[in-house]
Amino acid sequence: MAARKTRGRRSGPRGWVARGGSGQRPALPLAFLAGLIVVLYGVMFGIGNLTPRLAIDLAGGTSAIYTASPAPGTHSIPAGAVGEAVTIMQERVNAFGVSEAQVSQQGSNTIQVEIPGHNSQDLVNQIGSTARLYFRPVLQEAAATPSSTPSPSAPGSASPSASSSATAKASGSASPSASASAKASGQAESMQKLSDAASGAASPAASGSAAASGAASATPSPTGAAAAPASETAAEAAYASINCSSTTATKAASLALPTDYIATCDATKQIKYLLGPSQVSGTDVKSAQSVPVTANGTVTGGWQVVLNFNAKGTKDFATATQQLYSQYSSQSGSGQFAIVLDGVVQSAPAVNQGPITGGQAQITGQFTQAQTDELATVLNYGALPLQFSVSQVSIVSPTLGGDALAGGLIAGAIGLALVFLYVVLYYRGLSAVAISSLIIAALVTYASAVLLGPLMGFTLSLAGVAGLIVAIGITADSFVVFFERLRDEVREGRTLRTAVEHGWTRARRTIVASDFVSFLAAAVLYLMSIGSVKGFAFTLGLTTVIDILVVFTFTKPLITILGRTEFFGGGHPWSGLDPDRLGGKRSGWSGSGSAKRVTIAERRRAEQAAAAGEQANSDETKRVEA
Repeated sequence: MAARKTRGRRSGPRGWVARGGSGQRPALPLAFLAGLIVVLYGVMFGIGNLTPRLAIDLAGGTSAIYTASPAPGTHSIPAGAVGEAVTIMQERVNAFGVSEAQVSQQGSNTIQVEIPGHNSQDLVNQIGSTARLYFRPVLQEAAATPSSTPSPSAPGSASPSASSSATAKASGSASPSASASAKASGQAESMQKLSDAASGAASPAASGSAAASGAASATPSPTGAAAAPASETAAEAAYASINCSSTTATKAASLALPTDYIATCDATKQIKYLLGPSQVSGTDVKSAQSVPVTANGTVTGGWQVVLNFNAKGTKDFATATQQLYSQYSSQSGSGQFAIVLDGVVQSAPAVNQGPITGGQAQITGQFTQAQTDELATVLNYGALPLQFSVSQVSIVSPTLGGDALAGGLIAGAIGLALVFLYVVLYYRGLSAVAISSLIIAALVTYASAVLLGPLMGFTLSLAGVAGLIVAIGITADSFVVFFERLRDEVREGRTLRTAVEHGWTRARRTIVASDFVSFLAAAVLYLMSIGSVKGFAFTLGLTTVIDILVVFTFTKPLITILGRTEFFGGGHPWSGLDPDRLGGKRSGWSGSGSAKRVTIAERRRAEQAAAAGEQANSDETKRVEA
């Protein structure tokens, strides 16, 4: 084993040097910390983000926690259903034109939604309502423009998406709404993308062929044909003026009843639709899978979605496809049905090869795997087999949020002031180190809170502010441990230069252990909790890590530098390290630092000799008395 090197005594007033040289270069960690702070604030000013994002309880808005439970007749929550619900809720929130809203899964069956700037119980109810997936017949479709007028539709007029035996090549790629072809009953159904023959609109999803015809467009007679005429009239008027680029274009469609006629848009906002009442509900889809297309057992490279319906869905789908195929074959309508999720058309295949009566179908086209995966997910979970109950809802006005923020800042300021007062009275000169450590920790914490907003969506809540206030005590605890160890070494007769190194060696174990326990508690709390408690746990863990950084790169190096000064190194009465006030021996100290140092061993021998002399005097006194 290699011998450990030690540094011996130097000549001159500096006295002893600690082993390992840990205190020889205090400027390096200080320079590192200064560089880190410069980088953090440079990035803040560079991106123009100077304040942290505030949560609902501080900025005002609506916050709700939804708890999922299995639908009636089921006993468990399907894998991935909650995650899909998060996506659907996020789309619903975006449909209201809300910016910076957050929808996140908390635990296995809980979703938290935070909507800044909106205070509405109706909004909470709409977001948490069960997602609606329907199969509706397509009455009309056309390219969407900001100020579009409906294409004339009268009995005998052409349907913009109608397909006939005469086909024409579309100018551009296919429509984002899939048109379908249907094979014989009970067989896998082939479906292909069709362009909007009337407009030649391009689809980002796939390319395909379009069939144009002058065939008459007729309203199908779907299930629920008893819908009020007013619903159809209102839908036609909405179709004429719908602006698909608006975030609220599909809001009315998402709230419509299954028996209503609706005007809506596709997911890409490029195609507008006039749709009839629902013929099949998404709850009747048993399964949907994204699988490769094969021909004679060989994978062709294409992708398709395979659908399976339950008994009710099989019956309803057979009735619907018989009607749609009749329209298609007689050129009296488009023969298309739209797959509509929350009022948005996800796909619109046409039944052009026969009714589908076996409860199985294929949706094919020039899809990518990602597109068929997304469509299969919509079909599987669009009408979620879940029920959501609102476990907690908070509607906070901006005024109340501002008052809460002001109260949190005042509480933090009072906590800091009390800590400053304590360290000034108790540690005197050392209080400068403690106060500056707290200020540095505050600077790093603030910059971290600001930058974590755009980086990972961190928002500062009132519970998070409480975590920051608790962190003041954690940081104060670290330098109290170090200072007390340092003063213990001074009481033992060491000079401050060596007391810093010996005291730090012992104190850092306690500091690291204490901060590790705090961080572990914060991590467990963060992982196991939901809602605002997560904000408290996150800020507590963040500030614990920052405390370790500040103690190692600022507090200890600064004490090392101060130990070389006459004020602290000489044990000035106001330095907080006066041996007389600490119960130590002044004999080894000098204000100029030039007096002879009394080692601990020499002092202990002197104390033992004095004790032996006192014992001898006591024994002599007893003999004289005897």
